[in-house]
This record gives sequence, C-alpha cells and structure tokens, in this order.
Amino acid sequence: MKADEELIPTRKSLLSKLKNRHDNESWEVFFDTYWKLIYGAALRAGLREAEAQDAVQETVISVMNSMPEFKYKTEGGSFKGWLLQLTTWRVVDQFRKRQKNIQSLHNNSETSTGTDPLDRFPGTAQMSIETIWDEEWEENLLNAAIDRVKRQVDARDFQIFDLYVVKKWPVAKV
Repeated sequence: MKADEELIPTRKSLLSKLKNRHDNESWEVFFDTYWKLIYGAALRAGLREAEAQDAVQETVISVMNSMPEFKYKTEGGSFKGWLLQLTTWRVVDQFRKRQKNIQSLHNNSETSTGTDPLDRFPGTAQMSIETIWDEEWEENLLNAAIDRVKRQVDARDFQIFDLYVVKKWPVAKV
C-alpha cells in the first residue's frame, strides 16, 4: 500500500492538499471523511435535518475559506478541536436563525421565557456539543475505516466480519 493510500489519510497530509482549492480529489476525500461527523453532531445537538445539512455546508465552506492561511500546529490544538469549533459556530448559527424566525413569528414580548434561546432547544441542555462531537468522531473514524477495509477485502470475508463483529450475530448464525 502506497503512502497516499493509507487506511485513513492523516489530517496533516490532507490539510496540506486542501490549501489548493482546485484539488477536487482532496476536497472530495475531506467531505467524504467528515460530512457524516458534522451532520451527526448537528442532528444530535438538536438541529433539524435541513438545518444540519446547512451546518455541514457552512462548516465545509468555513474550512475552505480558512485553508489558504491555515498552518497545522499540533501545539496550538488538534485538527479535531479546530473542526469542532467551526462546527459548533455553524450549529449555533442555525439555532440563532431558527430563533430569529420564531421571534419574527411571535413578535410579542409577553411570550418571552427570559432564557437564552439556545437553552430552549432540544439536545443543547442534555448533552454538550463536545460530548456529542467526541462520540460522533469515534463513530465516524470507525465507519471510515470499515468502508475502506470493505473495498480492499473479499466481499464474503467482509460480510462475515460485519455480521459477527459489527452486528454481533452468534457464530452459529453467521
């Protein structure tokens, strides 16, 4: 296996390729690797499907806009943390848009609860976005690894693995 065919591309090597906005292949790898993570975290934070899709799109656009000046520094924080921050901002933006729409519909001060709008949405109070992100991150990495392995092994062998390890079927049933 060549270095550019790693099981999961290193974020540092992928990020260096993303500095070129016209490197469609690298942007496709980035999107394929991270969109489900961003989308899943946004949904679990309480966004609706369309809002979560917008959060994904806006996060990817934020990454694209940041790449020309981006410098990968491990001492300044991880890529995971940076992407979390961008995603959090986009999720909060979606809640604000929703709140603005609600306020325009109910432009009556008597209906105000006096609480922060973000605290009134499902998901934000029960679980922090960081906790959701960490869980989604782990699941995303596992799914990315499984997808890449699936393409490299015999279909029958993968099906046995999937049924026994992932779906936890008993050996006799497999």
